[in-house]
Amino acid sequence: MPDMPSDSTPVHGPFAGLVGYELGDWSEGRAIVTLQVVDHHMNRTGILHGGVMATLIDSACGLAGCYRAPPAPSRRAMTLSLHTQFLGPALAGARLTAEATQTGGGRQTFFASCEVRDQHGQLVGRGDGTFRYRREA
Repeated sequence: MPDMPSDSTPVHGPFAGLVGYELGDWSEGRAIVTLQVVDHHMNRTGILHGGVMATLIDSACGLAGCYRAPPAPSRRAMTLSLHTQFLGPALAGARLTAEATQTGGGRQTFFASCEVRDQHGQLVGRGDGTFRYRREA
């Protein structure tokens, strides 16, 4: 599973570990983030917390615009806006896949769209974001 680019800089920070999502696949203009839903992801009504869904969408969309082929280091970006739609419940035990695609952009900003599906292929969420590349050090 690709969690480190060729320059040994982590693809995502400690928050990914806290939430438990993983990078499943990553290529030019595309990223897949997965999550095994467990009890601590639930809201008080027993379904996936909306903040967890938003995190999956934000992370997958952001990564979709930051890929660079090795040996180049991945790009960095920050979220400028994020729009989410919660389309169905996800329960503990579900395996969610957030698949994002870069849909446009330029030198400083990019746009991405994401769909989140459960292990049965049921669409449970979707979203779109606008991201700004961070300056290289």
